Amino acid sequence: MSPRWEPDPDIRRGNHVIFNLHAHLVFVTKYRREVFNEDMLTRCEAIMRDVCESFDAQLREFNGEGDHVHLLVHYPPKVALSKLVNSLKGVSSRYLRAEYTGRINRINRIGTGSVFWSPSYFAASCGGAPLSIVKNYIENQKRPA
Repeated sequence: MSPRWEPDPDIRRGNHVIFNLHAHLVFVTKYRREVFNEDMLTRCEAIMRDVCESFDAQLREFNGEGDHVHLLVHYPPKVALSKLVNSLKGVSSRYLRAEYTGRINRINRIGTGSVFWSPSYFAASCGGAPLSIVKNYIENQKRPA
């Protein structure tokens, strides 16, 4: 069987769309405070996995360090990435602040109020062919004369 006929698990289908969209997201804690430990990162991953599922998205990879987390999200085109990011940060902030109050208050001595994440974030599309290959493919289409 030809390789092009083998199903690709990354290519998902909707009623009127076939898609393969991935985003690399990075969220940083407020003032880059070293808040996370292993237990908090595990809980944060579970929360973010649930949020992704509610958007019909998939959290493919998750990891982090003391002051930030990285996510690889596979999401449908009907989802505005900014809405997904706002929900991921908002829901995780609420749960983590409620469940790890003592740890967060000890680390945030200066008092950041109810803010857990920095308001900024990093987002990059990823996967598929390099841009130069896609650009070349589009340039070489057989345009009618």
